[in-house]
Amino acid sequence: MKLEEIYAYLDALSPFASQESWDNSGLLVGSKEDEVDTMCLCLDVDEYVLESVPDGTLIIAHHPLIFKGLKRLDTGCYPASLLKTMLRRNIGLVAMHTNIDKSHLNRYVCEQVFGFEVLSQEEYVCICRFEESFEALSLHVKNVLGVEQLRTVFLEGVVETVAVTTGSGGDLIGRIEASCFLTGDIKYHQAMEAKANNLGLIDIGHFESERYFGEVLAPHLKNFPLKVIMSNSKNPFTII
Repeated sequence: MKLEEIYAYLDALSPFASQESWDNSGLLVGSKEDEVDTMCLCLDVDEYVLESVPDGTLIIAHHPLIFKGLKRLDTGCYPASLLKTMLRRNIGLVAMHTNIDKSHLNRYVCEQVFGFEVLSQEEYVCICRFEESFEALSLHVKNVLGVEQLRTVFLEGVVETVAVTTGSGGDLIGRIEASCFLTGDIKYHQAMEAKANNLGLIDIGHFESERYFGEVLAPHLKNFPLKVIMSNSKNPFTII
């Protein structure tokens, strides 16, 4: 099957044109004329993923391996070291990042992972019903994500609505119209802003909130006459 056919299907499912202007989703490595018989779904491209797939695989990753413009290709350093391996082994790469956040991933995490009822969605932000205490929400998030500790900005009283953005959504804090905001990669001054505006905040982690990318996409690929591999990407952080 030609890569071009797969790309066209993915584009219809979650249009690459909907990605943010700073993003780099789409075909990053390979040619649309390449023949593909194996696909691999993963959050990130790393050495572990490359070691687990056969030559000629098409990797569909959430995070773009090539993000900002590359001024040099030092194959002894990331990401050129991985690109060297991919080109040598004819491994292609399509990234589906902010486009699939908007079309599928954020709502999936709200409904299928956290079990929230989504009231509305505007681009990245899903507004969900909760109507319990902040302590109850925090405990629920801990149990679902399997973490022992959370970074939070505490909110007194009942949480009526929860806004959710997977990945890194701290820059959206000033636009959130909900009792509490769940997102990852929250910075100190963003937490200060939330506290001043009486917005509850829970840092749900970048990796932890986006690791469901493969689960989201896999059902849409089940009718393809190809082998589909689900690769569990590794969290670069180690908790000690």
